[in-house]
Amino acid sequence: MGKSGKVYSISVSPQRGQLKEEIQEAVFISGKGIENDGHAGDWGRQVTCLSFESLDKVNRLKGLNMGPGDFAENVLTEGLDLSSLGPGSRIRLGEDVLLEVTQVGKEDHPSIVSRTFGVSLLPSEGLFCVVVSGGVVKKGDTAQIEDNI
Repeated sequence: MGKSGKVYSISVSPQRGQLKEEIQEAVFISGKGIENDGHAGDWGRQVTCLSFESLDKVNRLKGLNMGPGDFAENVLTEGLDLSSLGPGSRIRLGEDVLLEVTQVGKEDHPSIVSRTFGVSLLPSEGLFCVVVSGGVVKKGDTAQIEDNI
């Protein structure tokens, strides 16, 4: 894994506390989040990113068949070393969208994911981001870690 990869999937849900459904493309709104997603708003956790490799590892280790949105993530990336990122790091999706990491992981509480599947990745591996620059992102678009200036 490295600094360049792709958008494996994009998922949204109308409200917080729900599993997300995969969509083929999404509108990312600067300072707000993803259009039609319950986590959009004026706060630091507008978009959640997770690596496909983490999902795949949990599936193999736990004998699960979890897919896009099942960990309540918005964006699954493939090929990016998300574990190397911290607050202030930036991720470019497609040509126009720029995300900035605000938080790595979150408080662990009995969520819809852990209650449904018995495992959760966001508390330890999820990247929570704000949308710095908006635009449209499609499944399969490039995903790249931007060098900090």
